[in-house]
Amino acid sequence: MINKIYLTTISFGLLFLTSCTTYYISLDSFKTQFANIGSYNLKNVTVRGPMYETYHYKANTISTIKCTDSNGASFELTNSPSIEMRVTYGQRNKRSIFYFDTVFIKDGSVVGLKSRFMDFIGQTIPLDSIKKIEVQDGHKKFTYVYN
Repeated sequence: MINKIYLTTISFGLLFLTSCTTYYISLDSFKTQFANIGSYNLKNVTVRGPMYETYHYKANTISTIKCTDSNGASFELTNSPSIEMRVTYGQRNKRSIFYFDTVFIKDGSVVGLKSRFMDFIGQTIPLDSIKKIEVQDGHKKFTYVYN
């Protein structure tokens, strides 16, 4: 019985580790991809969560994220409500996590939401303080609802 539990735990752990590949976006690539994305041209979206709850917010119009894998190979990740973006910034290498589809650039800073539940929880990070940008599909069960 204990061996079954142990093997199941290891299997789920390996599945989790292999299914959440981290990709990287250079700051220059990020600026290029977001060159025409600002608060003025976000689109209204409806997202369904894992318990069929819905969220309404404004999202950027990026459909494909150009990034690289850990070996430096180019990769295109399809944008979705489950894509998370981690930004390392500042002198003390602080980290913030955003939902990628909520991110845009305003006045030389990255602006994004940290929560769908409380859409007033956001953050602004100056572009010139960013050291690393990582993106990952968190495989959370959030999907766009198309009418």
